[in-house]
Amino acid sequence: MKQVADAIDGLNERIGRVLSWLAVLMVLTQFVVVVMRYVFGIGSIWTQESIVYMHASMFMLLAGYTLLHNAHVRVDVIYREASPRFKASVDLAGVLLLLWPVCYLILTVAWPYVRSSWLVHEGSKETSGIQAVFLLKSVIPVFAVLLALQGLSTLIHSLRVLRGLELPAEEDEQHI
Repeated sequence: MKQVADAIDGLNERIGRVLSWLAVLMVLTQFVVVVMRYVFGIGSIWTQESIVYMHASMFMLLAGYTLLHNAHVRVDVIYREASPRFKASVDLAGVLLLLWPVCYLILTVAWPYVRSSWLVHEGSKETSGIQAVFLLKSVIPVFAVLLALQGLSTLIHSLRVLRGLELPAEEDEQHI
């Protein structure tokens, strides 16, 4: 099972390292939009929409990476100072009782929404916008799957910590 967890961790790590560059691209694109509009008086709906696509993709597809690095925002009153066994128990319960049910709900609700978008190849409401809204909506189920997979990895690591087979991973020092 450790190999499964390590493979999932590796997948989300690679996705995270590649897609985190979208933040730089998004900032540069926004800079170009501002310069085009206020210096040259030129607007571009396609370019403006591309920022929305990048932001949505970054937010959704990096959720598993964020969970991998324990960087999600949380109210951390007890967990931070708790023992590794308590943390593993909380993580295990969190995956089973919260994360997986939410991922399942997202998948079941989003699937018809994404499917209907693909059936009509939904595009932007703007003529000169990005005519690939169906691709953007496809990120929703991918988000749920990547997050559920990272939840599986968390579950495996938590069980291994509880059984004494694994030392707890060092927590990231970047608490938000």
